[in-house]
Amino acid sequence: MGTRGVAAGLLRWGPHGGAHRVALRAGLSVLVPLLVLVLLGRVEWTPYAAFGAFTSLYGRNDARPQRAGMQVVAGVALTIAVTLGALVSLAPDSRWLVVPLGALLAAAGSLTSDAYRWHPPGPLFLVFAFTVCAMVPTTPTTVLVAAAVSSASALFSLAVSHVGVLRRRGEWQRPDLPAPTFSEALEVPGARTHLLRHVVALGVSGAIATALGWEHPYWAMVAAVVVLSGPDLASRLTRGLHRVVGTALGVAVAAPILLWSPRGAWAVLVIVVLQVLTELVVGRNYAVALLFITPLALMMGQLAHAAPVGPLLRDRLFETVLGALIGAAVLLLTPDRARQRADG
Repeated sequence: MGTRGVAAGLLRWGPHGGAHRVALRAGLSVLVPLLVLVLLGRVEWTPYAAFGAFTSLYGRNDARPQRAGMQVVAGVALTIAVTLGALVSLAPDSRWLVVPLGALLAAAGSLTSDAYRWHPPGPLFLVFAFTVCAMVPTTPTTVLVAAAVSSASALFSLAVSHVGVLRRRGEWQRPDLPAPTFSEALEVPGARTHLLRHVVALGVSGAIATALGWEHPYWAMVAAVVVLSGPDLASRLTRGLHRVVGTALGVAVAAPILLWSPRGAWAVLVIVVLQVLTELVVGRNYAVALLFITPLALMMGQLAHAAPVGPLLRDRLFETVLGALIGAAVLLLTPDRARQRADG
């Protein structure tokens, strides 16, 4: 697929696919935990709750028993990622420790996603959860708090995702826990190469961003993960283009929201609205979704630890471009063997 096909993918608009149901579940899953923490005066714990709430995003197209099973596994994985991040933040100069561990987690998360057949696929949320929580200052006691808050939020998301059984109690079914197929996932042609791509792309992008002294090197790592997502080279490059273009436009959307600087419950309401809008369009066009994902991510960070708006927006854009370019370079420098044989 040439550059014309990749560019055409930027404008493609997918089907609705019942996105309103996912959006409502995601909005409620985020609203309650964040609002409770804000009212308790514990805004510094909101990142842990936010990542636990991402449990609600899994299995959006599956029947209720299969969705419940997938969300149980994903919720456990997200809680582990949050807890590991909090543990790493205890280490001296943890910024450099985050890079190799985050890269290894991306490879492990990618394999786990394939083995459990997650939807949405890939290690994006795991890497995001780990790297953010690893950059938040903690104490040994806070590690336990991170585990408790993220797991409680994940459990609440599970409850929200399956509240429909209250209306049809006779239709309740036990969650169908998926059986992992790690060996099969590893035997897929190019699977091992793709795991190595995660380690290299995230390691390089994170190391460069950290060496440059940028405040949020995990944004570069997350952007690299995005480029590596997808079933083939064309879809991966298209997704990378979506990430860059959507982030550039999303920064413009985020600027007036951040300058308004809502705090407390108002900030939570803004976050919930952005989360709902994200889920309404993310399955239809990723670039458009980033108009809401960008201010959403920035608002979540501002809720917990406010930072100057100008440098924040600059870092978001620069680090996203850096990670996307490195991810694309790694893809192009390590082509799949199947594609090599076809080209030969």
